[in-house]
Amino acid sequence: MKLTVQGREAYAYTGGKPFDPSLPTIAFVHGALNDHSVFTLLARWAAHHGFAVLAFDLPGHMRSDGPALTSVEAMADWLLAALDAAGAPRAALAGHSLGSLVALEAAARAPERATRLLMFGTAVPMPVTAALLDASRSAPGKAIDMVVTYSFSTLAAKPSYPGPGAWLRGSARGLMHQVLAHGGDALLFHTDFVACNAYRNGLGAAERVRCPAHLFLGAADQMTPPRAARDIAAALKAQVHTVHAGHFMMQEAPDAVLDAMRSALA
Repeated sequence: MKLTVQGREAYAYTGGKPFDPSLPTIAFVHGALNDHSVFTLLARWAAHHGFAVLAFDLPGHMRSDGPALTSVEAMADWLLAALDAAGAPRAALAGHSLGSLVALEAAARAPERATRLLMFGTAVPMPVTAALLDASRSAPGKAIDMVVTYSFSTLAAKPSYPGPGAWLRGSARGLMHQVLAHGGDALLFHTDFVACNAYRNGLGAAERVRCPAHLFLGAADQMTPPRAARDIAAALKAQVHTVHAGHFMMQEAPDAVLDAMRSALA
């Protein structure tokens, strides 16, 4: 589904069903150097079980026109504008990693519009190491390899996503290279990481959130360790769902993550 958001073309995957704003809406926001496809399973389940789905590509990522936005706050404003463009006055806001910060900030900026807050693979604050920041600027291929290494808890998860035998690490690496190449912005990974690293308003934002909140954490997550989510979980009075996976939990433990999301939406 194509939309015009802040004067530029934007893309939202609707889960295989036409978007119907009369249904309860779920908006998904991906993480750094990813796109909507990381939410394919969750989005398709929701679209076929009574929800209207908008899984966005952020500006500058794959099908949404750039330039990429440089702060979590700007991305949150964009997300709310994208919901306006789709005709969705209220929505559950779901995000992974960087996207979880965007969902949090949007829920704080428009508390009357957020029906749920779902934060996958999150930490508040979400600092990025100097090594990753430097690599994302000067050697993005190296940064991709580092993130993929840190984001899975095993070499061969079984059953895997999208089907048994899929090479999760190779798929994740391939997607990130594709997103990097598609827009022609060699600094896209760095831009996303800087936005994560600079966001310091998370706990303050949590004070303004009024909807039920759920955190989905990977027990073996090295990018956003579960201990780094304790403060935001307490601030949001969130229900915490822990799955046996690393940071890329939607790919490594798809069934467990889907079951947890279904519970959160019940």
